[in-house]
Amino acid sequence: MTTVGPPIPGQIRQASSTGFDVEKVREDFPILKEKVHGKPLVYLDNAATSQKPQVVIDTVTQYYLAENANIHRGIHYLSERATDAYEGARAAVARFLNAAEPREIVFVRSTTEAVNLVAQSYARPRLQPGDEVVISTMEHHSNIVPWQIVCEQTGAVLRVVPINDAGELVLEEYERLLGPRTRFVAMVHVSNALGTVTPVKRIVELAHSRRVPVLLDGAQAAPRLPVDVRALDCDFYAFSGHKAFGPTGIGVLYGKAPLLEAMPPYQGGGDMILSVTFEKTLYNVVPFKFEAGTPHIAGGIGLGAAIEYLTGIGLEQIAAYEHALLAYATDRVAAVPGVRLIGTAKEKVGVLSFVLNGVHAHDIGTVLDQEGIAIRTGHHCAMPVMRRFGVPATARASLAFYNTRAEIDTLVGAMHKVVEMFG
Repeated sequence: MTTVGPPIPGQIRQASSTGFDVEKVREDFPILKEKVHGKPLVYLDNAATSQKPQVVIDTVTQYYLAENANIHRGIHYLSERATDAYEGARAAVARFLNAAEPREIVFVRSTTEAVNLVAQSYARPRLQPGDEVVISTMEHHSNIVPWQIVCEQTGAVLRVVPINDAGELVLEEYERLLGPRTRFVAMVHVSNALGTVTPVKRIVELAHSRRVPVLLDGAQAAPRLPVDVRALDCDFYAFSGHKAFGPTGIGVLYGKAPLLEAMPPYQGGGDMILSVTFEKTLYNVVPFKFEAGTPHIAGGIGLGAAIEYLTGIGLEQIAAYEHALLAYATDRVAAVPGVRLIGTAKEKVGVLSFVLNGVHAHDIGTVLDQEGIAIRTGHHCAMPVMRRFGVPATARASLAFYNTRAEIDTLVGAMHKVVEMFG
């Protein structure tokens, strides 16, 4: 976890002297050499999707060039090669999260699908009218709407933990909301709109003390922080490949094996069955029980390459570098006239959401785009967060370990142009 406040003298130099070479890392990402409107690309939209290193691009290309075949049950050479690569990627993800075994890793399309799977397959059969599901104010829509749907289906009630003015979870209110009818907790690990790192270990401990299972939305955490699902003791953990420097259309659901085994299938079709007659179908073992149909084979293999790439660099080094870069960016952006930072938690990662007095977020994004800077503007699929802070939208610059202080300087220079244009 990271802590952000005013930069300590020498803090940035110290973090940069740990051996992390950002210029060398940048060479791994070919898109960073692109120009936008004739200016060097400054890509600061990493919370929406991250760029892909050459090794991921090459791995996906190699699959289609030399290994393209459907996986599982094929006895020919290409099918066996593809199956080995795909299941090797599952094992890589299991190591990445420190899962007990690869069968606890279910490949899905995205974090969104992972949450929906748990809501429909685990929670829905267990919820009764008046039961309660607990989430927080800072959730992404993908961790709100599935629970609203399942509550409508079962008569359960959604309970929401508030956040304070810094964008931090009010832990005392969370503990108060855990009552005799609480049946499930679904909580974000890192907020996509605020960058807040929630106290997930304590969240799980408090829920488990009441025998309540917990799902953690790790879409923003997995690419930035070391995640150990066994140390956290969470019951489910989800993240998306495209935010973790892998392909789009591939995601991960970790689940404790006994829970997955007790859950009914989420979808029916090929590869999730052992045998089918018109009278009865026998389902496959986990994780295949939840992977109906031909999967995104190239995406899974590409995600495996992305995970190995991140592991090779080291999540600790990535977190330390991004922490220092965020401290620098926070100091510089906060000094721009008329800026209000939205999300100032003590524990946060590289997300800077802000508004400028009298300027709509979309106008900020348009001006910055002309300077070659890619940021995200809008509600970031977190409309309750926007309402909590009384703003319709924010401009969001989100960092990755290939970003630099020079790019932050370019961002700040462009923000000054916005102030001059609309001031």
